[in-house]
Amino acid sequence: MTVLALLTWQDRLNDWLNYPGLEIWKFLNLGIFVALAIYILRRPISAALATRRDAIRQELAQAHEQKARALDKLAEADSLLSRVAADVRAVHEQSLQEAEAEKDRVAAATAREIEKLKQQAEREIETADKAARKQLRQFFAKRSVDVARETVRTRIKPEDDRQLIENGIGELRRARV
Repeated sequence: MTVLALLTWQDRLNDWLNYPGLEIWKFLNLGIFVALAIYILRRPISAALATRRDAIRQELAQAHEQKARALDKLAEADSLLSRVAADVRAVHEQSLQEAEAEKDRVAAATAREIEKLKQQAEREIETADKAARKQLRQFFAKRSVDVARETVRTRIKPEDDRQLIENGIGELRRARV
């Protein structure tokens, strides 16, 4: 290769390297900057990434624990729900039994009350019957006395009246003696 060929090639390289908008030196500068940044920040970044990785692992472990607790609670809730149906049936049956017992108790109390009312009515009827009989006897006695007086007034003559008075006086004398 000759010097001329080398210079031509170098001119071409310069033209190509200084092509507007492509400037290779910018890319070279960027590469050096990125390499230096990686070399300098490698340890802090890897430490930060390791810390973040550990934090993520810890969060995952906590999430698994929470999931396990949630599944346990879900199983407990399911068992409680399955018992709820049985408890509802038991309460329903108990309420039916209590309602039947209350119905029987009310029926018995009603029967007792009816019997009391019957006995009270019978006593009141007996009392009313006695009062009515007594009033009737008094009425008949008074009426009998009135009828007897009237009969005596209309049928007794003055002589019979004297005779009755004398007989009554005689009986009184004999009773004293």
